[in-house]
Amino acid sequence: MSRRGLGGRRRDLRDWTADYVIVGAGSAGSALAARLSEDPDVSVLLLEAGPADRALELHVPAAFSKLFRGRYDWNYDTVPQPALEGRTIYWPRGKTLGGSSSLNAMMWVRGFAADYDAWAAVAGESWSWTALAPYFLRVEDTEDAADPSLGRGGPQAVSRQRDPRPHTAAFLNAARELGHPVTEANLPHGQGFSETMVSQHRGARASTADAYLRPALGRPELRRRGRRGRGSLRVVTDALVRRVTFSTDPGELPRATGVYVDIAGITRHARARREVILAGGAINTPQLLMLSGIGPAGHLASHGIEVLVDAPDVGENLQDHLVAGLAPAASDGTLYGAEKPAELARYLTRRRGMLTSNVAEAYGFVRTSVADETGAAEGLPDIEIIFAAAPYVGEGLVPLPAEGVTVGAILLQPRSRGTIRLASADPTDAAVIDPAYLSDPEGVDAATMLAGLAECERLIATDALGAVTTGGWVQPEGGETMTPTERAEASLRRYSHTLYHPVGTARMGDDETSVVDPELRVRGVQGLRVADASIMPTVIRGHTNAPAIVIGERAADLIRGARQA
Repeated sequence: MSRRGLGGRRRDLRDWTADYVIVGAGSAGSALAARLSEDPDVSVLLLEAGPADRALELHVPAAFSKLFRGRYDWNYDTVPQPALEGRTIYWPRGKTLGGSSSLNAMMWVRGFAADYDAWAAVAGESWSWTALAPYFLRVEDTEDAADPSLGRGGPQAVSRQRDPRPHTAAFLNAARELGHPVTEANLPHGQGFSETMVSQHRGARASTADAYLRPALGRPELRRRGRRGRGSLRVVTDALVRRVTFSTDPGELPRATGVYVDIAGITRHARARREVILAGGAINTPQLLMLSGIGPAGHLASHGIEVLVDAPDVGENLQDHLVAGLAPAASDGTLYGAEKPAELARYLTRRRGMLTSNVAEAYGFVRTSVADETGAAEGLPDIEIIFAAAPYVGEGLVPLPAEGVTVGAILLQPRSRGTIRLASADPTDAAVIDPAYLSDPEGVDAATMLAGLAECERLIATDALGAVTTGGWVQPEGGETMTPTERAEASLRRYSHTLYHPVGTARMGDDETSVVDPELRVRGVQGLRVADASIMPTVIRGHTNAPAIVIGERAADLIRGARQA
């Protein structure tokens, strides 16, 4: 199906009742909608606040930062962060079909089995690695999958890079020089340093709109069923959901009946016969829960919102991966030249060249001495090293300033916890985001980051990487006159930013204080679930796009199981 086939227009919107109303067409929501609509007796209405995904930049891999601060971005900023010199940190989130899978750096990094077993410890064995591994296999279509643990034939393309920069090979050789293993990506054992596998197909981004929605809407049986009534999937763009609606019967928990949604200046009531599922992500989902009266009672009352369920954990437990990068100047051939006319022509005619790059072309996992000193789980990393074949500076909001590369440290398991809160009762006002970076009282997060940056320095100093760098520094500014310790401090405090992985704000658990139960049902009400990264109890040691899609797939099975019960 062409890209123009997605996104309902006002004249198409006659029937506003469906079995399932899904809010958010991102990584989890797209997978969930496609799977539920496989049932010929089920109707699904998928509501997306952003426009359809028609811009060329959404599909050209290396162009993702061109989308920042634009119409396909929720364009969020945090509150000032005391530990980061009082800076506000820009948080891009996808506001289009595919959500952040249409805006991200396409890194397909599953994480470690122990990450999912940690979920199982608080939410039951159905969330363990053993239980979720088959979902990864179901999701993935891995190019040249040589290991049976990697999925083949699934909807989501996971590809090798077409034209990685020669600097990326130098980085992996630098890892070898320091004794780090260099392996295939996403293997269940022995994860070391790897060239990045990417969510691309033939050199173009493969978002969940590409992987799930277009094939679903193109199914012949779905087209025969039509766009109305049962047995259908309808995708509506430019649809901002204001709040969830509920019915209340004496002696019963409130039941979700639908949502109020703004379309073309008109507020409509989209009704759900069976369930409403929120899939807006770690910012928008807790915001919508609170706007609907589910959240900390005092906070809701302060904004004049009637409290339906006093749920103190809504908007709590915010976790994110903080990254701090060192950017040495480098020889020609980095992505600094990606916008040359010849590169554009090469991409448009052959889907080759620099524009196929996801920028972050390699990564690896390390365990610092801090992990041993603080008693972290044995054998597991506390830092991810990320390599960009470009000087990724200014949070991606500025043009590349020169030839250079970036070697960065990512804090994998932050101890700090932040919050999402309402700015007002107006759903068009952005939520208040406070990740509280490096706020843990013991200072372990900062110490771990500095240890990770020391490893970045060692990689930069190797013969292998030294062969493609020039001795100067793009970031930190004036790095030539600094000691390694000074460069690390400057990188962390002055330049660090999000790696775009917020999770945890509608925490899943088997305890009564969790926001959702292990079946993803919102506690205190009926007919309402959450299926997105907000349900993750803890952030994984990897990247969050792959597990978010798995959450959508798992939610579809849970919902189908409830329907058949």
